[in-house]
Formats: sequence, C-alpha cells, structure tokens
Amino acid sequence: MLTAATKFPTVLVTLALVFLLVASVSISAQTRTKRGTTKPKPPTASTPRQDADFDNAVKLGDEARNAGRLDEALASYGKAVQIRPRWPDGWWYLGAIFYEKDLYTQARDAFRNLAALEPDRGPVWGMLGLCEFQMRNYEPAVIALQRGRSLGFNGNQELESVVRYHAALLYARFEKFEIAFEILREFLRSGVNTNPKISEAFGIVILRMPLLPSQIPADKREEVVLAGEAGLNMAARRLDDARKAFATLIERYPNDANVHYSYGVFQLSQDADLALSELKKTLELEPAHQPAMVQMAFEYLKREQFNDALPLAERAVQLSPKMYPARNVLGRVLLGLGQTDRAVKELEEGVRLAPSSPEMHFALARAYTRAGRKQDADRERETFKKLQEKFSEERDAAKSGLPAGADTTKPNPE
Repeated sequence: MLTAATKFPTVLVTLALVFLLVASVSISAQTRTKRGTTKPKPPTASTPRQDADFDNAVKLGDEARNAGRLDEALASYGKAVQIRPRWPDGWWYLGAIFYEKDLYTQARDAFRNLAALEPDRGPVWGMLGLCEFQMRNYEPAVIALQRGRSLGFNGNQELESVVRYHAALLYARFEKFEIAFEILREFLRSGVNTNPKISEAFGIVILRMPLLPSQIPADKREEVVLAGEAGLNMAARRLDDARKAFATLIERYPNDANVHYSYGVFQLSQDADLALSELKKTLELEPAHQPAMVQMAFEYLKREQFNDALPLAERAVQLSPKMYPARNVLGRVLLGLGQTDRAVKELEEGVRLAPSSPEMHFALARAYTRAGRKQDADRERETFKKLQEKFSEERDAAKSGLPAGADTTKPNPE
C-alpha cells in the first residue's frame, strides 16, 4: 500500500537484493568506467591485506544481511566502504538497511555518496528523495524524486510507483496542483487506479489543499474522499462518472470555492458556458481566487472577448506576478486589443519566469511579429520548436516507461 511515509518495512532489503542482481548490467552501463562485476578494482595503492580485509567485510556483510542480522551487516558494509569508498553496492546496501531501520539521515548520506558515484541511476535518486521526504526536507526531496523519475527505475515498478506518489504529494504541498494532477494521471496509464491512497491524493489536488495526507483535518476527510472520486474519474476521462461525483460534491459542499473551480475546469472542454458559470461562482465565494481569473481570461480570449478578459488577466497578474500563465494570457489579450508594446513586455516577463515553456516562446514570437521584430520572432520560434520537440520526447518516454532519450532501436539488455 502507498502511504505518505512508505518505507518498504519488510521488502526494502529484498528489493535491494533484486535490484543489485538485476541491475548489475545497468550499473556498469551507467558508470563512466566499464566493469565486469559490481565490485570495483582495488586502487593501485591497495595492499594484499586491504584486499583481504575488504573481501572478508563483504562476505560477513552478505551473510549477516541474508540472515536478517542488519546491525552486523551495517558494521561489515561500513568497514568495506571505508576500505573502498567507491564501491557502489556497499552504499546501496547501507542506504537500504538504514532506511528500513528508520535511520533516515544515515540512509540519505549513503544514497548521496552513491549518487555522487553514479549520478545516472534513477533508483538511487528515488531513494534519496524518499529519505529527504521522511526527514521533512521537502524541497530537496521533490528535486531528487523528479530526477529519479526522469532517469527511470530499471523496471522496478514498486519503487517507481512510490516515488511517483510522493512526488505528486509534494507538488500539491507546494501548490503546483496542475503538475500534481498530471503526475497522478500516470497511475492510470500504468493500470493502477483503485488504490485509496491515490484517490485521496486526487482529492487533495481537486480541493487545492497544500497539505500532506497526514495533515488533512478530520472534518475535511469526507470531502477529500468525494473529491478524490471526482478527480480520479476526471483523470480517467470517465465523464459521466466524473459529472455525478462533482454533482454530489457540490450538493454537499456548495460553499467550497475550489469545488466549483475544479468542476469549472472539468467542464471547460465540454460545456464552456457552464464552466464560466462555475468559475464565476468560485469568484463569488473567493474574490481573490487567482486561478479562476486565469481560466476565465483564457476562455474569453478563446472567444475573442478581449475586453471581458482584460480585467481578469490584469488582476491575476497583480495577485500572482510570478505565475507565468497569467502573464501569458494578459500578453495575448493585450495583443488582441492592439496594445502591442504592453503585450511584448508581459510576454517577455512570462518567458523570463518560465524559460522552458514552449507556449510562452510561441506567444512571444507572435507578439514580436506584430511589433515588426522579425529577428526576435525567428529566435523565439526556433526556441519554441526545440522545446516542443523535447516535450514530445519526454511525453512519449513517460508513456513507454523509458527515460527520455533512451535508445529504442534495439533491445535493452537490462
């Protein structure tokens, strides 16, 4: 079961064994120097006594680990990595055992050492992120978890799922709800959609609660459950089920602005008039609900109702000047109104805030074209094309389960 503090209490060391047995080929492939075994060659300065001590420490560590004597295993593996600090398997075993024993600081340090040795191993970054999560170091946790996700997990689906779940929770905690929603949708593509913890996470996102599951107030838990059902069906594109779930949610919680907001977003692609009605209701309940303003402004932009969109977009930028979608819609609305200089200024700021957003560069290219700045427009279009290609590659990789840039022209020996 996934929890916000998943620790693999009975299977982590077993997973470590499986990982090392299965991934020994990948370990070699991911390091800068090839080796035929997971044990590194002894350094040139080593002595026969050091080699013997190392081999004995590894032997004792393996025996203790296999027998479940984890404290003895820690002592032996610790001695082995003191002799050969660049032995990756030793750091993995140390990290895995420390993690199982709830010694997260020591586990984190072990996985940090391993990440420094082999920075392209996704499982290492995933475990490092989970350690940081347990230590409540949430910013470094989400960075490490996402790096692990980008590198891939060599077929370790259990670790991949746990990392995905915790990454989604942290993005929600940092109020990046749209990103969290998209990460949670990955569970549907992998065939996992009935886990109550995943549904709960969808509920947190739908209600836009910057909380971890353990922090949900008791009087909010029922609402989170209902919102989770709506969010899960929305993500799965089970439209009728999602509508029914949202109807129940609105009936029971008519004064929750985020219920109306999420239902409005859901309806934008189906009944835009109803969506606008729900977004207006959101602003009636919470006048400073900036995401609702942005969504409404985009809808009015789509309809070319620029004068209706302008005050919403301007207010959205005032409320959250660092939110690039607000800059995007304001710049495009200004362009529609013929205020090209202001449009360029807003879109340039949007690109500064989100330099990796293809949409921002595309919008700025259009504004530069309108302003007669051909060279600048060509540059922005070229940047847009490169970013769009990268985005498509990452999207396809996510669907295939392979890291972006993986060679798919021949069988992967891993």
